[in-house]
Amino acid sequence: MQGPKSYLIDMDGVLVTGDRLIPGADAFIQRLQQRGARYLVLTNNSMYSQADLQYRFRIAGLEIPAEHFYTAAMATALFLKSQRPNGTVFVIGSAGLITALHGAGFVLTDHSPDYFVLGDTITYSYEEITRAIRLVRTGARFIATSPDTSWTAEAGIAPATGAVARLIEAASGIHPYYIGKPNPLMMRTALRYLDAHSENSVMVGDRMDTDIIAGIESGLETILVLSGVTRREQVDLFAYRPQRVVESVAEIEV
Repeated sequence: MQGPKSYLIDMDGVLVTGDRLIPGADAFIQRLQQRGARYLVLTNNSMYSQADLQYRFRIAGLEIPAEHFYTAAMATALFLKSQRPNGTVFVIGSAGLITALHGAGFVLTDHSPDYFVLGDTITYSYEEITRAIRLVRTGARFIATSPDTSWTAEAGIAPATGAVARLIEAASGIHPYYIGKPNPLMMRTALRYLDAHSENSVMVGDRMDTDIIAGIESGLETILVLSGVTRREQVDLFAYRPQRVVESVAEIEV
């Protein structure tokens, strides 16, 4: 018998909404684990480490091993390591991004860094943004972990990496290179991390413009869930389609 497919699974809107599990998410993960399927939970949010995300899901009532999470921060660190090993970076971001960059061998500095890396944080400062603009204008290569412009915090909507990246781009005249979805780089590094192949892998997501297009461009089977931001009537507005549309991961057999 052919073994089970491998799964790349978006996090927010697919498995959780805020701090709440989406109904059926726990049973879906259990099916993956029982079948011995390889899987990763993906997120463009660069604030958290694998251990942070493991704890978040544990509090929500679902135990997922830390090594089954893959973040835009991790993808960014792997990309930069492949480009310029043991380089230097100036970072605006949170612990998840800083930890990933340190783990990849990078030194953090604001003295003529090889790269400026922008990620998610709840403490964006005018002083740091101004410093970043000046560094980018004098040669630091501009990397942003994700093009997402907002995320939903407990108190409501909050600016994400993409929004601040556009501010820095407008002031510096330099366009950033975005690592996270929909860049297929995120998907390909995730597959490599999982030791899986695109022809036997599935992308499960709730956004047509990030999850589904990234899966299609990476050669994966795609499943859109309607438990997040996309409504069924919106699917036909796009020039591309997922292979399947389901209400939630509760309907996905492994």
